[in-house]
Amino acid sequence: MIYLDYTANTPVSDAVLTVFCDVSREFIANPNAAHSAGHAAREKLEGYSENIARLLCLSDHDIIYTSGATESNNLAILGAAMERRSRGRHILSTFLEHSSVNGPLAKLQSEGFDVEYISPLPDGSLDLDALSDALTPKTTLVSVCYVDSELGATQDIAAIAERIRVVPGCLFHVDATQAVGKIPLDLDKADLISLAPHKFYGLTGSGILAVRRGISLQPQIHGGISTTPYRSGTPTLALAAAAEKALGLALENIEEKRRIVSEHNRRLRAHFENDKRIIINSTARCVPHILNISLPGLSSEDMKNRLDERGVLLSTRSACCAPGTVSRPVYAVTGNKKRALSTLRISLSHLTTPEELTHFLKIFDDCLTAIAT
Repeated sequence: MIYLDYTANTPVSDAVLTVFCDVSREFIANPNAAHSAGHAAREKLEGYSENIARLLCLSDHDIIYTSGATESNNLAILGAAMERRSRGRHILSTFLEHSSVNGPLAKLQSEGFDVEYISPLPDGSLDLDALSDALTPKTTLVSVCYVDSELGATQDIAAIAERIRVVPGCLFHVDATQAVGKIPLDLDKADLISLAPHKFYGLTGSGILAVRRGISLQPQIHGGISTTPYRSGTPTLALAAAAEKALGLALENIEEKRRIVSEHNRRLRAHFENDKRIIINSTARCVPHILNISLPGLSSEDMKNRLDERGVLLSTRSACCAPGTVSRPVYAVTGNKKRALSTLRISLSHLTTPEELTHFLKIFDDCLTAIAT
C-alpha cells in the first residue's frame, strides 16, 4: 500500500498510543468527580491544557476538549454567533473553508444571519482589501482556515487579525486543523482556534478548541456541569494526554520534516509539469504537504478508483465532501469548473519514502493512460 492521503488522516504515533494507554490505566476517576481521585485527574487535565496552550504559544486562551475539529468549528461558530447575536448578525468567511465551517455558517444563514464569503486571490491568499471593504460595525465573527484542506493554501493570520481589529468586538476564528505540524504557527491574535490531533499523528475522536479568556459561547451540547461551561460531558483524560503528546511531537524538527516533504513535492511537480493532460492547482503559497492537480476532461473518480485497485490511496478532495461535486477551493482560485470537477489531492508526509513515490508515479502514469484512451 502507498498511502498518499495524510491530509484526511495520519497514522497514530507509537509514543501517542503509549501515553494514551498509560494514562488510561493510571487515572480511572472522572475529572468532574468531587473526591481525591477526581481532583487528581482534574489537576492532570489542567496541566495538559496549560501545556497545549504553551505549545501553541497562546498566552490568554483556555482549552476545550471536543470530539474533533468538526465539533470545535461548530462550537466556535455557532457558539460565538448565537451568544453575540444581539451585537450583530454579519459574519465573514472564505470560499476555501472545510464543510465543518460551511455547515454551521449555512445554518446561521437559515436563521437570519448575513454570511458573506470573500474570494481568494489567484495564489490562494485572502484578499485583505476585500476583507476590509466587507467589514461593517455589525460584523461579529470572521472565520478563516489557516491552511485549506484541498489546495494547501496558507493565510497570513497576523495580517488578517490586524484588519479585523478596526471593528471593536469582532471575533476572529481560525481553523488551524491542517496547519499544525506543517508550518510555524502564529495564532495568538486569534480569538477561537480549532484543531484535531488525528491530522498530526494523534488519535481520532479528539479535538481542541482554544478560546480567548473572557469570550462566552452558547453551548451546543447540553447536560451536567463539566470542566468548562461551554461543553457538557466527561472529559477523557487519556485523550487530552494523547493530544498534548501529539502536538509536542508535531512541533519537533518541523523544518527538517518540511524539507523532506518539499523534496517530495518538487519531484511530483516536475513529473506532472511534463504531462499536458495534468494541471497543477496548488500554488507556490501552498504547503508542500498538499499537491492538488486536475485532469480536465477526464474522470478523477475513475482515476482514484484505478489507483486504489493498484494499492495507491489518495483522494479527489476533502474526505468530508460528497463524491462528484466541485472542489470549492479549486473553483474559487481558478474560476474553472472543469478543473474543479476533475481534482486529485495528493497529500504527503515526512514518512513518505522516495521509493514509494517512484512506484506511485509508475502506477499513476499507467492509470492515466488507461483512462485517457
